[in-house]
Amino acid sequence: MSETTAATRPPEPDFSAITTEQLIAYRDAENRFRASSTARAILGEPDPGAAIDWQEIALPGRDLPVRVYRPAPTGDGQAVGRTDLPLVVHVHGGGFVGTAVQCDWTNSHLAAALPALVVSVEHRLLAPDSPLANAADDGWDVLDHVVRHAAQWGVDPARTAVFGESCGALISALAAIRAREAGLELKAQVLVNPAVDVSETMFDHASMAEYAHSPTLALPQLRLIQRLAVPSGTDARPLSPLHADDLSGLAPALVVVPTQDPVADHGRRYAERLREAGTPVRLSEYPGAKHAFLTLPGVEPQAEAAQAEILQFLRAALAK
Repeated sequence: MSETTAATRPPEPDFSAITTEQLIAYRDAENRFRASSTARAILGEPDPGAAIDWQEIALPGRDLPVRVYRPAPTGDGQAVGRTDLPLVVHVHGGGFVGTAVQCDWTNSHLAAALPALVVSVEHRLLAPDSPLANAADDGWDVLDHVVRHAAQWGVDPARTAVFGESCGALISALAAIRAREAGLELKAQVLVNPAVDVSETMFDHASMAEYAHSPTLALPQLRLIQRLAVPSGTDARPLSPLHADDLSGLAPALVVVPTQDPVADHGRRYAERLREAGTPVRLSEYPGAKHAFLTLPGVEPQAEAAQAEILQFLRAALAK
């Protein structure tokens, strides 16, 4: 997704009756807006202390773009030769729409302030021909690739964390489980307004009814996400971290929950399940905040406080 200088935000379609052609047209127009200078008033300005660029990773059967954030070179050139930066693999939210560019504000601040290398996955978006399993593979494969090629990326693989928002938090939670199964020890996982259940129980939570018409995420979008994520005949439970059989031995988690969010109870229940399994977890609620608030610092006053909490959590987890 290339950045543009200006763009107009498209009107939202009827998500309950959207066709494949309409979905693709809406997704492309919306992502052009999110990657534009026009959107910076809402999405925030990147930290000048971070250098940002796109790279492409060769993965099995595909080449995948990632957006890379590094501490900007200093006058003495010290940042150029860093080979021991901690690694944060980030996954943006959106599900059927979204781009890593929408998270420039948060990821550039993390890269500059930790300091760390932040690699944000431009995963395959949900579509009739691209279920959630594809996006989940993208999240895990990027994490695995960068860790295995740590020297090339200038990172210390022993200090690695995953971080995601909304559907990206689901992908990050799945990556944390796969990391445990692969013997990769993560230091932390940060899950912001996570949607961690795409099974038949996805809507069986009080927050779903209470905030069904939230302006940043409403039930029609969630129903579309579920339809696209798990095609008919697919078992949704392996793609729903909330229903994982074993949540023990995972990386310590920070679960960030805005309270005026239909998936708020997803985050709360997942934090409970992690705690019950003996995985260290901190549940942090932001009263009055809405879904996706972390990516909207221009309109959501609590975004800065959440960013500061995430920075503090990762700094402690990734310390040498």
